Amino acid sequence: MAPVELTGSRRAVVVLGASNVSRGLPRLAATARVRAAGPLDLFVAAGHGRGYGVSTRVWQRRLPSILSSGLWRALDRERADQPLAVITDVGNELLYGLGVSAVASAVREAAERLADRGARLAITGLPIAGIGRVGPVQYRLLRTLYVPGCLLSLAEIKDASRWLDDELQAIAADTGATFLEQPAEWYGVDAIHVRRPHLDALWHRVCDTWTLPAAATRPRATLTDWAALGSRAAEVRSLGRITRLTRQPVIDRDALRVWLY
Repeated sequence: MAPVELTGSRRAVVVLGASNVSRGLPRLAATARVRAAGPLDLFVAAGHGRGYGVSTRVWQRRLPSILSSGLWRALDRERADQPLAVITDVGNELLYGLGVSAVASAVREAAERLADRGARLAITGLPIAGIGRVGPVQYRLLRTLYVPGCLLSLAEIKDASRWLDDELQAIAADTGATFLEQPAEWYGVDAIHVRRPHLDALWHRVCDTWTLPAAATRPRATLTDWAALGSRAAEVRSLGRITRLTRQPVIDRDALRVWLY
C-alpha cells in the first residue's frame, strides 16, 4: 500500500469504538496530529460500553448506536472524503445479549459506509488470547462489575468471541481493510481495557496501517489536551431521562478540530 500523501490540507480521521477510544483519545489525537504532520479533523463515535448497532446505557448515561449517530452526517457535511479510519472495541453487544451475527452485521455496515467514502480502514480484532485466559471466578467478578444483566456463561462468551473475531477478519477482507490482532499483554485482568502504557502502541500500530510517516519526536498528550478532550461531550446523550445536546465540533482550532458522537 502506498504511503499517504501529505499535502498540507486537513486530514480527516474517523475513530469508531468504545471505552478504549474514550480512555485513549488524547493520546490518539496527539499521535495522529504529529504523524499526519498537518491540521487534523477528528471524528469520533465512542464511549464506555458503546455499541455499533444498539443504543447503550452505562449508569445513567445513554448513547445512540454508532450506526445511528450523527457522525455520518458530519462526514458528509464536512466533505471528509478518503478519511483515515479505525473500527475498534467491538464486542460489547455480546455481553448485552446480541448474537454474533447481529454484532457482525452492524460492524460490516459501518465498514462499508467508510469504504464507500474511500477510507483507508483498519479493524482491530478481539483480544482472543486475553479472553482465553479469563477464569470462572474472574469472569463472575467482571460480569458483576460491568454487565450484571449478562446471562452468558464463560464458555459461551469465549466461543462467541472467537466466532466474532473470525467475522471481523472476513469483514476486513471484504472491505479492503487492514486487520490488526491485539497482543494479550496489552490487556489487564479484565481482558477488555487496554492498559494505559500500551494505548500509545495501539494508536501507533493503527497509524502504521494508514502508512503515516514515523514521528520524528515522540507524540505526547499534554495536560491541556487531556482536560480539553476529557471535558467535552457527545452531540446527543441522555443523562437519566434528560436528553442533552452539545454543539459540534467540540474543539475548533487551526491544528485540530474534534467532533464527538
